[in-house]
This record gives sequence, C-alpha cells and structure tokens, in this order.
Amino acid sequence: MSAVLGIDVAKETYHATLLVEGRRFNRTFNNRGSGFAELCHWVRKHYSGQLLVGMEATGRYWEGLAYYLHERGHVVSVINPSRTSHFARSKMARNKTDAVDSALIAEYCLAQRPEAWVPPLPEVRELQALVRHLEALQGLRTQQSNRLQACPPSSDVRSSLESLLAHVDEQIEDIQRKIREHVDQHPGLKEQSALLESIPGIGQITAARLLGENIQQFTSARALTAYAGLTPRQKVSGTSVHGRSRLCKTGNQHLRRDLFFPAMVAMRYNPLVAAFCRRLRERGKHKMAVVGAAMRKLLAIAFGVLKSNRPFDPHILQRSPI
Repeated sequence: MSAVLGIDVAKETYHATLLVEGRRFNRTFNNRGSGFAELCHWVRKHYSGQLLVGMEATGRYWEGLAYYLHERGHVVSVINPSRTSHFARSKMARNKTDAVDSALIAEYCLAQRPEAWVPPLPEVRELQALVRHLEALQGLRTQQSNRLQACPPSSDVRSSLESLLAHVDEQIEDIQRKIREHVDQHPGLKEQSALLESIPGIGQITAARLLGENIQQFTSARALTAYAGLTPRQKVSGTSVHGRSRLCKTGNQHLRRDLFFPAMVAMRYNPLVAAFCRRLRERGKHKMAVVGAAMRKLLAIAFGVLKSNRPFDPHILQRSPI
C-alpha cells in the first residue's frame, strides 16, 4: 500500500490526512454515515487503491468509521493513543490541532505499519455492549448508594435515592438476564463461556465480560496481558534508582476492572493461582503486586483454556508456558 490515511476522531467530526506518494491532503468530515461516504469519495479523487487507515481508540467515536472502512476493503489500524503521543514527542511536535494530530497518525502508520484491526463478530460486539452497560449501571448504583449512606438531611432526597436505587437494581437484573440469554443463543459463545466457567474464580458474568472484550482474538497470553495493562513496569536505573514494580495500566481498563475480584477469589480457591501467589509472598512481594500478578495469571489461564478448547485442568496448565 502506497497511501496512508490518518484520522483524528471526535464526537461530531473527524479530520483526515491522506499521504499519497509524497503528497499530503487534508479535510474535515462529519462523523456520521453521510460523512463516511463523503470521505471515500474524496479519497478516490487522489487514490483508488487499498488504504492503510490509522485512527486512535478514543472512546467509541471511532467505531462506526472503522467498521465502514473495513467493510470496503481497507486495512484499518486502531492505535493506542499513548503510542501516537510518544511518536509526537519524538518528532518534537509543539502544536496540537485536529490537522496536526491526523497528520501525526498518518506519519506514525507510514513509519511503524501497525497491525491491522480485526473487528469482532456481531454477537461479540453485542455482548460487549451489554456487559459494559452492566458495568456502568453497577458504577451508578455504587455512587448513589454512597450518597444514601451519607444520610442526606432531606427526606425527599433520601426517598428519591431509594427509588432510583430500586430502579437501577431492576435494570441490573434485567441486563444480567439478557447477557445470559445472549450467550445461550449463540453456540460459540455458550461453549466458550462454559470453558471459562470451569476455572475457579470465574463465574458466568465474568466469563461474559471476558468474551465481550474479545480476548479470544489474541495469539498469545503475553499479548493479551499486555493489552489488558497487566504487565509489570520496573523502575531500576544504575545503583541509586530501585523503584517498586507496578502494573503499567496502559491498556484495556475494562479487563483490569473485571478481573480484580475474580482474582481475589482465585487466590484462595484456584490451585494454580494460589500456589503462584504463595511463592510471590514468600519472596517478599507487596500485597497489591501479588494481586496484580494473580489478575495476570488468571487472564493467562483463561486464554489457555480458550485456545486449547479444554476445560480447566491444573495438571495440564501447570506444564504450559502460561
């Protein structure tokens, strides 16, 4: 591919920079269906072949355009914003505008050739929407429950909060039911969910959350744990800098959030995770470092179970590289 398209996406619009044989073209479009078609028409005026398209994973505003361009045969790369941010620093970029950002994304794609984005299956995309909505509802419930526990002086406020919490509880139960029904309606998801539920520490909803984040698309456990931001980041330099290792947290925050409490359960009831954490504690690792390692181990086990297509077996997994 001799043409690269960098796109800086916002809620209402997006700015595109097209690099073709040393030439550069820029334009802004609406972030909706009519704007997508207009973009393709504009590109064809300058280049008629397959494009390498780069865009940042900013919220969910990129998804509609990414699916549109992928369906039309272009290679789409969805890039972690921290990558383009570091690339901008390496180029000593001083300005930050939509035009500058889209040009930087295009230049990054031209220099680094990031891996292609593979869109999830429709049923996985639907499952992701359901589990993330459940996560939002549970966060709302925690927030409003904390307000109620603070005992606001107004009885009207307390009554309103109690009514709101009752409604949110109903919505949570309804979404959980729809998640279970959705998994049951798709044989592939149902089979994968059963495999994940065979792992001590992972229940039905956690299995759905992991499948909704499309962990089955990865080729290695190392790549998956890095995507989740669960790899340790060391801070050691020379003889004077010996910082404590911490999770890098550069990755999918939904996966990290979904694995925290399951990992706490696995530390007690999953023989592989429990033995692993015991060894870490014996080496003097900090409590939260052990929890982070348990999350990473549990995610790697989930990956191994899905890839082998076999239920959890500690004797088999103990001999595997995960």
